[in-house]
Amino acid sequence: MHTDDFDFQLPPELIAQAPLAERDASRLLHVRRPSGQVQHRQFRHLPSLLRAGDLLVFNDSRVIPARLIGKKKGTGGRAELLLVRPSTDVDTEAALKANAAGSVWTCLGQSSKGFRPGMELEFDAGLTATVLTAPGGGEYSVQFTSPLATLEEAIERAGKLPLPPYITRDVELADAERYQTVFARKVGSVAAPTAGLHFNAATFAELDAKGVQRCFVSLEVGPGTFMPVREGPVAEHKMHSERAHVSAATAAMIASAKDENRRVIAVGTTVVRTLESFALAPHPDPLPASQGEGVSFSTSIFITPGFRFQTVDAMVTNFHLPKSTLVMLVSAFLGREATLAAYAEAVREKYRFFSYGDAMFIESDS
Repeated sequence: MHTDDFDFQLPPELIAQAPLAERDASRLLHVRRPSGQVQHRQFRHLPSLLRAGDLLVFNDSRVIPARLIGKKKGTGGRAELLLVRPSTDVDTEAALKANAAGSVWTCLGQSSKGFRPGMELEFDAGLTATVLTAPGGGEYSVQFTSPLATLEEAIERAGKLPLPPYITRDVELADAERYQTVFARKVGSVAAPTAGLHFNAATFAELDAKGVQRCFVSLEVGPGTFMPVREGPVAEHKMHSERAHVSAATAAMIASAKDENRRVIAVGTTVVRTLESFALAPHPDPLPASQGEGVSFSTSIFITPGFRFQTVDAMVTNFHLPKSTLVMLVSAFLGREATLAAYAEAVREKYRFFSYGDAMFIESDS
């Protein structure tokens, strides 16, 4: 497979730059597999497409204000950092709530001349960063200091919400709410699990009334989700790594659904990656009480056509970038030709694309 096998033409005007007034007002392309048959609906129709006993799985990760804009100490040159992950093997939430003084993070950095080890950067609220290493590719290891107790407090004051690069406007106050899901809880992502943005209280009330179950996983969405795949064979692409967590309660609900032949429906590609990684990883089944809150793990799973899905039976997802790993994941689930045909239909019908765009619901023909 080549990256060009997952390309499609997308008019720039179809890239949604802002959310709709209501979360559930977006459109929904209902696609069946393997036939690829499509129907045009509104997202608020989703509950009518589900069955009692279906299990919806959501990513409850919360986006942090990870974009820091400041200056180089001494020269005053512009400096920008995007927090990616803590350097130690802990989840982002724990690292953010730790003492701000001396915390070391991997960041993506931007400036006119780059950063050198030893360079000091200054941001709002007294937050500073010292560049420790510059391994390349725009990535830097930096050590933060702050007069505030935790790094979480510091970036809440100094940071900005990191909207995706294809949203070309400045961050607005409304984004603080709309670029989070209504169920966002566990802080740690630098991008929203966007398929979940369409759900609101009314949707959940309808799902509850119908007997549709739900549970949550956590996957810290990293900036790699926006990185294009280099031209060439797909197999040569190195997937970014992200931290994930599956609780014992969620694992039990999924196991019960599979045992009873009830559908497990992933809300978003981050949930697909989490569930399929969890299925492939060695762990006790069921998770014993000694596992406490569940298991945390890192995943760099790359799902492409030919992948054998073990957990996910249906999927809710937004529309993704051409040649992206996410289009490849959808193609693995729906089939490449059916995926490109569905995307072509969405373009013809002027669906809104990407984070603030419309959604697809993919289920089996039977």
